[in-house]
Amino acid sequence: MDADNDRALSSASYWDERYSQSDGSAPTHEWFRSFSALGPFFASNLLDSPGFTPADDPFILHLGSGDSAIPAELAARGYNRQLCVDFSSAVVNVMKDQHAKYGIEWRLMDVRDMKGVEDASVDVAFDKGTLDAMIHGSPWTPPQEVRDNTSAYLREVHRVLKNSGRLLYVTFRQPHFMKPLLNPEGLWDVELQVLGDSGSLDYYGYLIRKA
Repeated sequence: MDADNDRALSSASYWDERYSQSDGSAPTHEWFRSFSALGPFFASNLLDSPGFTPADDPFILHLGSGDSAIPAELAARGYNRQLCVDFSSAVVNVMKDQHAKYGIEWRLMDVRDMKGVEDASVDVAFDKGTLDAMIHGSPWTPPQEVRDNTSAYLREVHRVLKNSGRLLYVTFRQPHFMKPLLNPEGLWDVELQVLGDSGSLDYYGYLIRKA
């Protein structure tokens, strides 16, 4: 992508056009690996993690989940309380119908201003590609727009998470570029997990908790 297209990823209109082609049955764009490929990351940080197993009935918030299959995969494993938010009305309308059978709630919402989500109400927040879509320009010196958007987003996630909650974040971006954006205000304890692959490109999973 060129710089203009990279920046377009942060706009709802871009995703409305893209998701207008979706029927909700298969992802048009499953960012940064599938559920099965992320199996060890989910196992250690969610499925087998005390306090966050299906038996614990945690409330899971999917941040800008698009038409990803991850919420349905978690529902199939017994996670009954899930809320998906996205600022694309096109994908929200499609996925509301598609996910009704799973009992997953969908809402039209900007993750930088989640007025419909109560303070300290979320056990697990999950992001696979949403924060990345806000990032453009030089990775060494991100534009002010990038720093403002990512900071506003992370403050909102901090607001809605319980003190015992966690943010699970998956990205392909190098850790030395991401760490300054992930915790500019010292709100978080950040644990990096390298998600190795058989190919040449590693992905990175973060377990992020309130400081």
